[in-house]
Amino acid sequence: MRVYTNKEELITEIKQRSQKYIAEFEKIPEDLRNRRTDEVDKTPSENLSYQLGWLSLLLGWKEEEKAGIEVQTLAEGYKWYNLGGLYQSFYDTYREETLDEQMQQLNKKVMDLCLWIETLTDKELFEPEQRKWATTKAKWPLYKWVHINSVAPFTNFRTKIRKWKKIVL
Repeated sequence: MRVYTNKEELITEIKQRSQKYIAEFEKIPEDLRNRRTDEVDKTPSENLSYQLGWLSLLLGWKEEEKAGIEVQTLAEGYKWYNLGGLYQSFYDTYREETLDEQMQQLNKKVMDLCLWIETLTDKELFEPEQRKWATTKAKWPLYKWVHINSVAPFTNFRTKIRKWKKIVL
């Protein structure tokens, strides 16, 4: 997993990766947003829904903690060993939205994520056990939670949507 030297580097990477990722959807016709292909596991709409879902969870954990609510990671009713139901809930949540609407929402979530990161101290971001909800046996610092829910999937799923486009378009 990538290591960052400071929060500015993390924010820059999130912004760059998200812009490249979102740009992949700009020329996909709306009538193909739910087109499935055997070679790629997600449709374009599902791909964006997945990203929206995870960023919503991450930002939600932050908001719950801020409000004094005991945060339940992953999400209520879902277990880490069975993520399929959670992913389906993401797809169901954004199913009726156009690709453009999903892209706009994702841009907003990325902006919210970066604004939150800017408020964090280096200790909060880079030292383990700074957030109760982010404290696990692995003792990940908060930046790793951010990375695996933003930069990593923006990078990996960009490859998947590019493959989908080669097959379908």
